[in-house]
Amino acid sequence: MEDEAWPEWAAVKKEVLEFHAEFCKTFSSPKRLEIMCLLKGREMTVSDITKKLGVPKANMSQHLNVMRMMGILRARRDGTNIYYRIANKKIAQACSLMQNALAHLMEGVAVISQQKVIATMEGGKYSDKNN
Repeated sequence: MEDEAWPEWAAVKKEVLEFHAEFCKTFSSPKRLEIMCLLKGREMTVSDITKKLGVPKANMSQHLNVMRMMGILRARRDGTNIYYRIANKKIAQACSLMQNALAHLMEGVAVISQQKVIATMEGGKYSDKNN
């Protein structure tokens, strides 16, 4: 009985996984991650974001448009200004969670790198078995 539902489930899952991969590609730019950090809990104009991050306006508009098209950001116009904000607080929370996990991971990488340097300086070889 479960096998009959498998093809339908697999197709749905594949579609979700493909979207997840495309969605995550949006964050492959450090500048877009900076935009996320800057917009947490507030909205800002394109001009303000551009000034804060020191990016040419044309480049910033391109980053913002990609993020808006993926549903990460929402935009609203007020006169001549366009304001951007994070579309869903769960996206901001997921981004924060990933940053915390990566910070923890980087601490581990730093410890291993430090152990490698010390072992090399002492004329020894570093072994992963030390951990």
